[in-house]
Amino acid sequence: MPEFTDAHGIAIVYDVHPAKREPRGVVQIMHGVGEHSGRYGALIDQLTENGYIVYAGDLRGHGRTGMKQHGDVEKLGRLGPGGVGATLAAVWRIAQIAREENPDLPVVVLGHSGGSFLTQKLINDHSEGFDGFILSGSAYRMPGWLRTGGHNKPWDSNESTGVEWLSSDPAVGAAFLADPLTTDKSPMELFGPVEVAKIFGRPRRNLAHDLPLLLLVGREDTVGGPRSVHKLADAYRARSGLTDITTLVYPGARHEIFNEVMQADVRADVIAWLDKRFPSRD
Repeated sequence: MPEFTDAHGIAIVYDVHPAKREPRGVVQIMHGVGEHSGRYGALIDQLTENGYIVYAGDLRGHGRTGMKQHGDVEKLGRLGPGGVGATLAAVWRIAQIAREENPDLPVVVLGHSGGSFLTQKLINDHSEGFDGFILSGSAYRMPGWLRTGGHNKPWDSNESTGVEWLSSDPAVGAAFLADPLTTDKSPMELFGPVEVAKIFGRPRRNLAHDLPLLLLVGREDTVGGPRSVHKLADAYRARSGLTDITTLVYPGARHEIFNEVMQADVRADVIAWLDKRFPSRD
């Protein structure tokens, strides 16, 4: 379990999962708000089976990083000193480590939800450091297009658990609530209005690098949903100049498409997209 200490003295924990065949690329996974990288086991297994080395860290305040930082499960999700900026710096450092340790392999970032918003910031600031991007459960990061709370409203009832918005599979919500390293508090509760405001922004104009981008979203996702993700794709074409953009919408799926009933199809779509752009070296 490697780790490094960031500029604020926080120990950032991450894992490196080696490829189970001749490596063809590196995928860096960034999880969402209130969760941790341990929830991506099935995706990590499929990526490594297909020749991808996976770097998966626990974000500032989250998972194992959060426990080292706070020592209290009640404080998980709180980013700590430096906030969103320091969190972004830490994930950029993991990307640099991945590149340094695998100089001859392409590096792709896969960010889900809050991790996808950090990924959008990486695209704006460090596009030269990557070879492709995958955004899951993402949104166009402007008011009216990105919801930072009220995600469970369509499913609220007297019997509601409050996390039905995550997946149509009730077992996923039950496992989330039973996981000691997750929290269902909203970004506003965890970060505060000043840091939440830093999440907002648009794709940068005229990126110097034309990189492939895959957008994945459930049709019933209440964070952004298809309308917001299509708006994001259009912005990357018109503002950033990206030409290889694929958008996949999954009917019946909610926010966590990697934990949905059709998750095997989602993982297969990710592998197919990667394999087409990063051929095997076997």
